[in-house]
Amino acid sequence: MTETVLDTPLRRLAPMSLDELIERAGLQTRVDRKYLVPVAEVDALLDRLASQAQVLDIGGRRLFDYESVYFDTADLMAYHLAAHRRRRRFKVRTRSYLDSAQCWLEVKTRGPRGTTVKERLPYDLRDRDAIAHGRWFVAGVLGAHGIRGTDDLTFAPTLVTRYLRTTLFLPQTASRVTVDVGLSWHDGRAPLHLRDVAVVETKTGSTASGADRLLWAHGYRPQRISKYATGLAALRPDLPATRWRRTLHRHLLPSSTTTPA
Repeated sequence: MTETVLDTPLRRLAPMSLDELIERAGLQTRVDRKYLVPVAEVDALLDRLASQAQVLDIGGRRLFDYESVYFDTADLMAYHLAAHRRRRRFKVRTRSYLDSAQCWLEVKTRGPRGTTVKERLPYDLRDRDAIAHGRWFVAGVLGAHGIRGTDDLTFAPTLVTRYLRTTLFLPQTASRVTVDVGLSWHDGRAPLHLRDVAVVETKTGSTASGADRLLWAHGYRPQRISKYATGLAALRPDLPATRWRRTLHRHLLPSSTTTPA
């Protein structure tokens, strides 16, 4: 999927600036719901949301190139905590906005009632493959969330994801919707590409958004998918992946939409 494919439905949405989006829907603590939607259905979804959504627009662009580098220990501590559904699990990554050459070091943890808590630090794009300069930040966030014993751990880049994203704002629930297309994973061995399927994610407070209700009405249900853990499980079949097995086998591995490069 390319920017040209999304261009027509995105142009029908009212624009909003990045500052306005952050002010009205920062949502660093939120409930995330993820859906896997065929690319062929995304245009119709955006058309149905046009009357209730605005789209992030920066300099006329509405689709942006993202790259995330995920960090883990040699024994994949973060992965295994997620695979076994430990309450005090976490992710550490750099998130790069390649169109604007901006980068953040981010730590994601679990909050009350299954919420996601994201804390981040401005980071130098040139350092996105290492967390040495922000190690103090990672340790501080993990310690504050009760994840002990991480000061002496060594984190190394484990997985790189890249995709194109558009972000919508839904004023009625002050929530966001992101649509990611062209997703690829690379663990330093062989890349994997998700073709013809979009990852649609709603980011809300306690109330489901209009996008959630629209997706439910058309037969889509939230899926267990993590760009880090599910991607790593797809690339490394020796890892325990019970939590994501249904997603892997129904939507990823058996399908021709997921192919090696």
